[in-house]
Formats: sequence, C-alpha cells, structure tokens
Amino acid sequence: QVQAVESGGDLVQAGGSLRLSCAASSSATSINGIGWYRQAPGKQREMVATINAAGTVNYADSAKGRFTMSGDNRKRTWFLQMTDLRPEDTAVYYCNVKWGMRGSTFGQGTQVTVSS
Repeated sequence: QVQAVESGGDLVQAGGSLRLSCAASSSATSINGIGWYRQAPGKQREMVATINAAGTVNYADSAKGRFTMSGDNRKRTWFLQMTDLRPEDTAVYYCNVKWGMRGSTFGQGTQVTVSS
C-alpha cells in the first residue's frame, strides 16, 4: 500500500506562484506514474498534469505554459510549480500515485485559493 501526502497549498493573489509537493510512502513498491488533479467547488475532479514511468509529462490545456511538474523518484517526492495563478485555479489539488501492478492512491488534497 502506498500513501500520498500533499502540501504547499495556500491563499495567493492572482499572478502569484505556489509550489505543491507530493510525498509517497512505502519505498518497497515501484512507482509507475504521478498525477496532479484538482477539484473546484461544484465541479468534477480534473487532470492538471501527469508523468508516466518513461518520464513523459502531459499537461491540461489550462496548465500549459504556467505549471511545471517535476520530481525525484528516488526520494519519492514530486512537485507542481504553479505560476501566473488565476482565480479559476482555485481548487483542492490532489496527488495521485500509480504503483505496483494496478495500485492507485490519491492523497487528502491541499487547498489552493487565488484571490482576484
């Protein structure tokens, strides 16, 4: 079993930046991919960025050019650097860790609020 813990959410003004972190437990399991997702009030959870085992990163159109995903597999820590934040980026951001054969774990989420 793998647990994921997000951190770094905060209240920022529009145009500001934040860096979210995701730490995965259990060094005994292979990590096959990481994803960042978000869910705004009254909306469905949506993908923000993902990285697969080959290191290929995929961004949602809303994130392209503003958000950057990075990480260290050996340290089991990944980041989502967010710049030029907008009020529409306000949401709970979740880290998803894909592990083992079919394992998938979401963290508890971290709140990002962008004021106009």
